[in-house]
Amino acid sequence: MSGFYNRTEAGKALAKALADRNFHDPVILALPRGGVPVGIELARELHAPMDLVMVRKVGAPRQPELAVAAVVNGDSPQIAINEAIAAHLGLSHDEIDRMARPQLDEIQRRRAKYLKGRTPVAIEGRTAIVVDDGIATGATMRASLKAIRQRAPAKLILAVPVAARDALNDIRKDVDEVVCLLEPRELLAIGAHYSEFGQTTDEEVMRLMDEAATFARKTGRETE
Repeated sequence: MSGFYNRTEAGKALAKALADRNFHDPVILALPRGGVPVGIELARELHAPMDLVMVRKVGAPRQPELAVAAVVNGDSPQIAINEAIAAHLGLSHDEIDRMARPQLDEIQRRRAKYLKGRTPVAIEGRTAIVVDDGIATGATMRASLKAIRQRAPAKLILAVPVAARDALNDIRKDVDEVVCLLEPRELLAIGAHYSEFGQTTDEEVMRLMDEAATFARKTGRETE
């Protein structure tokens, strides 16, 4: 396998790889926006509810592209700090907390939009399967996994169609298991492994999350 046609095909391939596993009370946690059309295929195959993991970068003062931390939603929002960059810039944890507040506000706004007020999925004691459409550097995913681990899942699994080998090796220590279909030695862009890699729209995210909620109700696997 050298690549995928689109995120839906990638999700179906990933779901097939997980189909025969007897996961304990699984829940799918997708990173929007691109991880949602991948994650919905796993939710269908595993008859599992799906929730979102919202991550926002906290840029350094006067260097917004330099990530000093990442803030991740959850029952209790978590901030993953890049300690080396914070120390280099002389930023305290209190200062970073203040810098993160606008990003927390944006996460809350987006979550309300995407989920329309639905209650977050309970994770404690369940098999949490974290999904995205691919991993390049892994910085966002590491922050997400750190936050999810603090919510005490029984097992934490990373499932992605494609990921850079070095980034994946760095992440392995943060999860109980990795399922990845493609591990190129060099990954310049995730989109290079998809024939069709247009931006997932807000409307598509909302439609798929509505579908996931309806499916969970029909199967008795509520998201609350």
